[in-house]
Amino acid sequence: MLSSETISSTPPNQRLHLILLGVENVSTSIKFYESLGWRKSPTGNDDFAKFDLGGYALCLLSREDFAKDALSPTSKGAGFSGIGLVYLAKTADEVPCILEKAVESGGVLVKPATRTAWGVAGYFKDPDGHLFEVNFEDAWVFDAEHKLIVDKVNTPNNSLNRDGLTPAR
Repeated sequence: MLSSETISSTPPNQRLHLILLGVENVSTSIKFYESLGWRKSPTGNDDFAKFDLGGYALCLLSREDFAKDALSPTSKGAGFSGIGLVYLAKTADEVPCILEKAVESGGVLVKPATRTAWGVAGYFKDPDGHLFEVNFEDAWVFDAEHKLIVDKVNTPNNSLNRDGLTPAR
């Protein structure tokens, strides 16, 4: 461990690079994500798989190894974790199709595609119980490669008040 006497604090840049998912069986989880149509990076290995998400990666590793590395007393957990991963669909009609693909691939449907006040959304869990939402809302703005433009939202007339959040009337 590094001595705290020699460390000065530095704020991190406002970005994440990796999403780590602790899984019971890495090879089984790789098959699930590949069945969804995702391509595994050739730079991983049997114990640490990576899927490029366009500048950051979803990484799969043994839940047991992950817990040990994080100094957790146990790798077991139950109940609602309070975290979900969200895929923003291109159309409302795509939401149930993606949920169906997840189920065909071995996932569990948690909530079918449902009309919400903002659009259409549904949930599934991967084989290790990680919660995913598939969501479509007209408000999201994407670039040509379907990457989210975080600081923009669509409105009916694309006009916003000065706060940049609420529609102008």
